[in-house]
Amino acid sequence: MTILSRRSLLKASALLGASGAAGLLAGGSGLAGALKPQAEPTVLKARPLDFDLTGKGQTRGMMTYGEGPMPPVLRARQGEAFAARLLNGLDEPTTVHWHGVRVPNGMDGVPLLSQPYVYPGDHFDYAFTPPDAGTFWYHPHCNTLEQMGRGLAGMLVVEGKDDPSFDADLPLLLRDWRLGGNGQFIEAFKARDAAKSGTYGTFRTANWRKEPELSAPAGGLVRLRLLAADVTRIYTLKLDGATAQVIALDGNPVPNRFPLDTLMLGPGQRLDLALLMPESEGAVVTLTDIRGSQPKVIATLKATGASLKRALPDLGVLTANPVPDFDAGAASNLDMQLSATAESAPKQSICGTLGYTFWSINNVAWSGDTDPTAPLAELKQGRSYRVRIANPTPHAHPIHLHGMNFVVLSSNMRPVQPFVTDTWLMLPDEKVELGLVADNPGDWVFHCHIIEHQKSGMTTYLRVV
Repeated sequence: MTILSRRSLLKASALLGASGAAGLLAGGSGLAGALKPQAEPTVLKARPLDFDLTGKGQTRGMMTYGEGPMPPVLRARQGEAFAARLLNGLDEPTTVHWHGVRVPNGMDGVPLLSQPYVYPGDHFDYAFTPPDAGTFWYHPHCNTLEQMGRGLAGMLVVEGKDDPSFDADLPLLLRDWRLGGNGQFIEAFKARDAAKSGTYGTFRTANWRKEPELSAPAGGLVRLRLLAADVTRIYTLKLDGATAQVIALDGNPVPNRFPLDTLMLGPGQRLDLALLMPESEGAVVTLTDIRGSQPKVIATLKATGASLKRALPDLGVLTANPVPDFDAGAASNLDMQLSATAESAPKQSICGTLGYTFWSINNVAWSGDTDPTAPLAELKQGRSYRVRIANPTPHAHPIHLHGMNFVVLSSNMRPVQPFVTDTWLMLPDEKVELGLVADNPGDWVFHCHIIEHQKSGMTTYLRVV
């Protein structure tokens, strides 16, 4: 399939209208190709918003989905039809990418690779049946640094058929904002920082609030769902005042639960904790980011009511996800190297460029959405691949694969479990082996989720046929 034929398909899709495009692009065989009857769609209206983030007055030019100031937490059920209609109330094109969900390729939200742009005033119907339970999220894949940087992101919770019972289920969307002293947006990035670890925000929030206090039953078991929705920041999480176990990473149950001591979470990643609240009413649990020179409180949880006297061993297992088995004996090798580059700036595009090319994969920098490069590799559907990634750079890179999951096989830097994930935080000088079963046909983007790195070259895609 050539780029030209792909463009022709997408232009035809746009002419058919959003509903027609959804049906045209969602067909095919494989994991997610067959859709169940469409559910009543949830309406997601991408729109501008003025909102008081800092307590210093309205921050102008924010972006959100829905009617409220905070993007809604969407809920779906594993194995049941889900539908969402994106209404574009912005003055620029946008899309929705369902991060971590193994959707049909036509539902993946990447302009030119998988769907048309959704222009101002237009709409697009997303419809899929999530095969996996867990914590996922949704965000644009067009002008990503600007749109995500102004707030356009939300959490998607897919409930498992046999999930254990918690006394509270609390989502926390973590992110910071590039604001000046007057609470207004400043430049989204600095070139010298984009060429390093990325440009950090100046005002930090959880659920769009500074250091929010949440309530949970004393002595109860809490499922705390953490989403690193930031465009740059890597968190090192620490919990004080309670015991907690890591029960899921990036939507998938961990093979063996382990206590939360300190754990790094990169942009795009999700972490599910089973947290046992203190017995005493009024006791406070503190979640802190200890990365950097000055620890920062993210949020607190306050125990309320008489103790429920629960215990972590009370908690049953999470619903298993139907992850394909990686065949190590039959796997082919696929090598990738994350690298810096000094090529000329990418071409202008509808979804925007930063005007710089600093990063690449296998020494090839993504050229922007107007003229995608050839796929890094063409994979055979159903085959296993051993993806060997090296990061010789002095910076960390959370590498995210669309449409499929991989299992972590090994790392030269740290002990690992066979985590099933869609986003792996590559440490400086780290080499990892990831097991991938190419179970979902289509063109799937693979990129760093530090958005400045993504937009300045550290992006490629894999084709599954």
